[in-house]
Amino acid sequence: MEYKEFEKNNVFGLGQENSAFAQFFIGKSYLNPLTKPGEGSLFFANVTFEPGCRNNWHIHHASEGGGQILLCAAGSGWYQEWGKPAQSLQPGDVVVIPANVKHWHGAQKDAWFSHIAVEAPGKDTKNEWLEQVSDEQYEKLGQ
Repeated sequence: MEYKEFEKNNVFGLGQENSAFAQFFIGKSYLNPLTKPGEGSLFFANVTFEPGCRNNWHIHHASEGGGQILLCAAGSGWYQEWGKPAQSLQPGDVVVIPANVKHWHGAQKDAWFSHIAVEAPGKDTKNEWLEQVSDEQYEKLGQ
C-alpha cells in the first residue's frame, strides 16, 4: 500500500517520528498520542510503522492485570508471540496481549501499518525491551 492511500485510511493521524523509542525499532515508526499519559486509567496512542518497520521482542510485565491491546486501524501488519506463528493483521483486528507474554508487532514489508496501542492497567507494570526481530525471521513471514 502506497503512503497516499494509507494516509486516507489512517484516520487517527501519523503524529511525530517516534525518536524516543527508535532504539527498539527496525525502521521508522510514528507516535500520535490520543490521550495524555496519566490522565484517567488508560493511555491510547496511534502507532504507525513504515513498510518493513517492526519493534523488538518485548514484554509488558505486571504482577496483576496489565498487558496491551492493539486495535488495528489501517494498512497491514504482523503480530507474533514467542514460540507461535506470526499473525497477519488488517484494519478491524483486535489483539489482546496478556501481561508477561514475549511478543513483537509491526508492518508487513510492503505496507504501512497503524494500530491504536492501549496499555492495560495493572500492578507493578513495566516494559522490558529485548532482542530485535532479525531480518531472516522477518523475511520468512507470509511465505
